[in-house]
Amino acid sequence: MRPNAIRQSFAAGKAVINGWLSIACPFTAEIMAHQGYDSITIDLQHGLVGYEVATTMLQAMQASSVTPMVRVPWLDPGAIMKALDAGAYGVICPMINTPKEAEKLVSCVRYPPNGTRSFGPTRVSIASGADYGEHADREVLCFAMIETAQAFANLDAIAATPGLDGLYIGPADLTLGLTGRQYRTGFDREEPEMVAAIKTILEAAHKAGIRACLHNGTPTYAAKAISWGFDLVTISNDVRLLAGAAQASVATARQLIGQLTSVPDLKQAAGGY
Repeated sequence: MRPNAIRQSFAAGKAVINGWLSIACPFTAEIMAHQGYDSITIDLQHGLVGYEVATTMLQAMQASSVTPMVRVPWLDPGAIMKALDAGAYGVICPMINTPKEAEKLVSCVRYPPNGTRSFGPTRVSIASGADYGEHADREVLCFAMIETAQAFANLDAIAATPGLDGLYIGPADLTLGLTGRQYRTGFDREEPEMVAAIKTILEAAHKAGIRACLHNGTPTYAAKAISWGFDLVTISNDVRLLAGAAQASVATARQLIGQLTSVPDLKQAAGGY
């Protein structure tokens, strides 16, 4: 089985930079996979992506060195197992609120006797090696998202779940869960109580001997998160990157056009018609 490069980075003490795909397009996945990310996650929860297209996106990333992961829609055994069978080297599961839910998540990711995952590695045994079944439990990553007040209250117990590899913070939902609509929605929290909550989750993960991961909106905040000790940081997603680049391009063009002293008369420039 092809080794999990994320695990190798963790073992070497290196932070992982993760990309995020919300657009259902293999070409977008291929482009992102060649931009220098360590890993890229396909979002089946909030992204506009279904299972069949997600599989083609995993295929499109195969030629690169990037490690593919999937955020599954929910704590659903079928969705988790199919994502792994399609070739995901890691699963990020949203809204894990209790130790029991964390145990169920781990069980879906691991084969017996370590879990209840059904054996049928349809694509991944071709993409990653015929010996996939022998090594998958050791290589595949399992991340539980901490996003609610209930999860925050159960933090230490969730982190102590055997077989769980890390806690992944969804700061937008976590802020809603802990403070309601007191603050704006979104990533890159600056409120002192939210920064404290994020660092508490980081400390709980490391205390339990597992990894801490954070979803970020900007490279600047991601770098700050790494300075705090986070092991994996996600920076923006394909939708935001496309929108931001397009907006910046149009704004620059309009600014430069506005600086022109006059706009050429196309009819005169063409010699009349």
